[in-house]
Amino acid sequence: MQVNETLNDGLKRGYAITVTAAELEAKVNEKLAEAQPDVEMKGFRKGKVPMALLKKQFGQRVMGEAMQESIDGAMSEHFEKSGDRPAMQPDVKMTNEDWKEGDDVQVEMTYEALPDIPELDMSGITLEKMVVKADDASIDEALANLAETAQDFKARKKGSKAKDGDQIVMNFVGKVDGEAFEGGSAEDYPLVLGSNSFIPGFEEQLVGVKADEEKSVTVSFPEDYQAEHLKGKEAVFDCTIKEVKEPVAAEINDELATKFGAEDLAALKVQIAERLEAEYAGASRAIMKRSLLDVLDGMVDFDLPPSLVEAEAGQIAHQLWHEDNPEVQGHDHPEIETTEEHTTLATRRVRLGLLLAEIGQKAKVEVTDAEMTQAIMGQARQYPGQERQFFEFVQQNQQMQQQLRAPLFEDKVIDHIAEQATVSEKEVSKDDLQKAVEALEDA
Repeated sequence: MQVNETLNDGLKRGYAITVTAAELEAKVNEKLAEAQPDVEMKGFRKGKVPMALLKKQFGQRVMGEAMQESIDGAMSEHFEKSGDRPAMQPDVKMTNEDWKEGDDVQVEMTYEALPDIPELDMSGITLEKMVVKADDASIDEALANLAETAQDFKARKKGSKAKDGDQIVMNFVGKVDGEAFEGGSAEDYPLVLGSNSFIPGFEEQLVGVKADEEKSVTVSFPEDYQAEHLKGKEAVFDCTIKEVKEPVAAEINDELATKFGAEDLAALKVQIAERLEAEYAGASRAIMKRSLLDVLDGMVDFDLPPSLVEAEAGQIAHQLWHEDNPEVQGHDHPEIETTEEHTTLATRRVRLGLLLAEIGQKAKVEVTDAEMTQAIMGQARQYPGQERQFFEFVQQNQQMQQQLRAPLFEDKVIDHIAEQATVSEKEVSKDDLQKAVEALEDA
């Protein structure tokens, strides 16, 4: 087997690989010899079929396997000896397309090699970490927001008309073709107008009703309604309004605290303070991470595989186009051109991605199964009722697993670098932190 270099330009590599006919034949004979003991053929005992007959019967199929294995072996041997790591899957093609049995196999392999990543002294890196404490005003604001979400309702003045957002308490009887139907009646039913919990058009017709008023509401069941006998049918609901109530925020007291799983109001305030400071810490970490990436980007400069930069720029352009055109959900759209701005951003991302990967590999940073499971469960919560299906989908999809693992790996490498750097804490206000976050988003 011969491997000759044909291209060496920057990170671009090219090699001509020749697998001789003799090597290929030896490989075929080896594979046939391995299979011979298990082959059964009419007229011969198991394992006694002559090699010549085996070659005539199976030689063509085995030849293809032997050819592929020989080429794969030559590539593996080359990468092991050269130390090259291809940036993407090498482009491999057979150059003697008129090949026939007895000829040498000639293959051309081209790829872009990953660059050598320089070693960094991370002990010289200095970072600043913003620290924000949860003050009383922030805790009170969060309590007020909780009280709004836990709203109660109190009776409006007698004769008041129901508004959107009000709760009405009513008795109703639903009829189709003049006959009451199962499940269409209720007493003392509390309905919040505008909640869209009833059939489309139902709640809108009750806006303006008063306590002790009777109102007939006419609606049509949707064509895809779950009850077969009601699909598309017109129904009349005779409603008796018993109360009209307006929304009021819940009182901030121990009772409110118990609704949110705390023993009392003091305990709820402690929980809120912890949650706020966790949110502040997350924002602070994002700002420090960006600062660290800026520092790292200024510390290194090495050649990048053009194919990786081009692919990343295309991905950035595609993502930004969809953000500007949210109404287009699929990929049925004109070709998206990459700009110099996309390429500049892609260059930074690829450089930092390769650097962090190298640092993580040398530090033996790994994402544990428990961390992956937690990440998958976090994503699965975005699909209520379909968590199990999402979990199974991820388990069977290597690409999806990589998409979830990559940011986890990156964050662990960032933590590894930060542990070696000098990090000073600076206590700031919530407003200062917010301004820093907004500056980060605008950058």
